[in-house]
This record gives sequence, structure tokens and C-alpha cells, in this order.
Amino acid sequence: MIQSIFDFHFIDWNLIQPTDCEQLSDRQIYSRITEWAHEARGITPLSFDSLIGWIRDDLNWQSDSIQESMNQLIATVIELYIDQNRRLRKILLELQPQEMVNQAVYEALDRFDSALSGTVPDETIKATVGEMFKDYSVMEDATVRALIAGQKTGKEGVDSISSYGYINYLKESDAFVQWTLFMPDVIERQQRGFSLSSFRYLTLPAVKFIGRELSQTEDKGYIQETFSILDTIGKPSDFPYDLLFMHHYGKNIDTERWHGFFGRFMLPDTPVPDGYLSWDLLPDDNKSNYLTFRSQFAFAEFVGDNTAMHQREGYDSDGMYDVTRNIILSQAVVIPYPDIYFTAEVFLNGYDKPSSGYLFSVIL
Repeated sequence: MIQSIFDFHFIDWNLIQPTDCEQLSDRQIYSRITEWAHEARGITPLSFDSLIGWIRDDLNWQSDSIQESMNQLIATVIELYIDQNRRLRKILLELQPQEMVNQAVYEALDRFDSALSGTVPDETIKATVGEMFKDYSVMEDATVRALIAGQKTGKEGVDSISSYGYINYLKESDAFVQWTLFMPDVIERQQRGFSLSSFRYLTLPAVKFIGRELSQTEDKGYIQETFSILDTIGKPSDFPYDLLFMHHYGKNIDTERWHGFFGRFMLPDTPVPDGYLSWDLLPDDNKSNYLTFRSQFAFAEFVGDNTAMHQREGYDSDGMYDVTRNIILSQAVVIPYPDIYFTAEVFLNGYDKPSSGYLFSVIL
């Protein structure tokens, strides 16, 4: 057996299926699986980054070490994940009642299995992985290894990178399995003083967001003026709510600050007033050469204490943001970060009342 040089947090099957006299109920088994997933989320992202660095290091891929390095990659990473996915799926399918299992985990496992086999969305990377499995010697080429490795994205997986690789797909797929397992419990705990009243995914026909940028010095009069002018320029879209539309101009949070804009989704041909900004939202953005967004998003509505909804302490951003995002992750739905990522606070009762809805961009 090859000793792994990486610190991946694989499942300890002795804890899930004890061999001693301990008898676990199905709910206890599922609880231990979700606990493992939560723990792994704090470890495996950096393990994948270490793997990326190791693959990119020329010293590991000299002609006399390629066989050993490929054995390490296949036996202690790829094959172990294939085996873990197989065993995890089998155990989850046997649990009763099956309703306690977040069913999205099976889609996440399917996605991970496909990625492990080399079936990834990028055709160039897919072809390169196929070449690697057929002929290990191609890994002497640093260009090939760059397509296999990709680049490090950090513990949260959001660090800026200039190129994506096979290992990045594995890292992302691993995350989805873990999120689908432990996020439902996190979502319940995060609703402190407020609760989710509805959640759905929407795809709008083409719309145009029109609005003005928020700054720390702007007062209620500025916001009122912003929406009063919007009232005069045309009919809003079928999603007529007042919004605080937010994004990073298609860039990562470590390279571009947060920007917020008060405005509305208007019809595509609506003229843009002087001093306003606009972005097109299209059902399929088609990678246009200017910044557009997809008109696909999760729409969450909340009830309860509005201060609690906007509480930042204990959250990555605030209550509504975190709960909305985590529901999406728990359902194995893709958030298009950073290229066409946006969020929005929704003023369900108009801009002069506190927001109690949230939008989060997705790819459906």
C-alpha cells in the first residue's frame, strides 16, 4: 500500500460502521457522516492546494520519478475518492427513513465521480486528463501539468486565479458533497430571530438593471431621488421590486471591492438616465465581451426581526446572505463566482421599508 503524502480528511469508516459492540441508529450514522463533512471542509481545501503545488513542482516529475508520482496521485487521491464516494453512496441509500438524507448529495456524488474520471466541462482539460491516464510520460511537460493542476484557490476556494485545472474541478466537486451533507443543519442554526418564508429559483426573460451606486455619504433623500427618477423612465420588468444590487464587477473579492447600486430590473429597451449605471441580465449570457449577468437567481423571502436578518456578527456577510447562499450550496446548485456573480437585497414593500428578500445568482 502506498503511503499518502497528502493530508486529505477521508471518512474513518470505523466511526461510521463500528466493528465493536456499539450499535448506531440510522440517524446516528447520518449525524456522524454530516459531522465528518463539516470537519473535512476545514481541511481538504488546503489539501487540494498542496496537491496543486506538488503537481506543478518540476522536481516531482523527472523521467525517473514519474511512475512513482503518478502512483501517488492515483492511489492516494483519485482511487481513494472513488472508493469513498462508492461506500458513502451505499451507506446513504440504506438509511431509513430516506427523507432524512439530503437528496442533493446524490447529484453531488454523481458530479464528483464524473470529475474523477476526467469528465469535466472544459474540453481541453478533459482531453489532457485522458492523455495523462493513457501515458504517464506526458506529465514531464509543465504545460500539461498546469492543465492538470490548475492553481491554488485558498481555504474558501475564492482566491483569484488565472487558470483552472483538473484538480480545481476535484476540489470544487468535493466541496459540493460536503456542503450537501452538513449545510442543512447550518441553515437551521443560522436563522436566529428570523426565518425563511419562501425560496425558489427564477429565470427571467432579458432585463436591464438600472440604478445608482451607493456610497457611505448618501442619505435617504438620495435614495428617494434614485427611485423617483426610475418611476418616470418606463415600466419595470416582471420582477418589479426595488433592489440594492451588489457585485464585484465580475472579479474576485480579493481584487475588487464590493459595489452596491439602488435600482430596479427594467425592460431591456429602457433608456438609462444621466448619472445612472446599467447591466444587462440575459437568460444565457454567452460569455459576451462586456459584463453581463444571467437572469437566473435564487429568490429567498424572510419574516421575523429585520435587525436579525441584517446581523453581521457570526455570519460571513449577514443573515439573509448566508442563509440564501447556504441553501443554494446545500442543493448542489452552482453559484457563478466570480465572472457573473451578483446578489441583491429585495425591498418587498418598497425602498422606504427594510429589505426582507434576497437574490443570489445561480446557473440552473
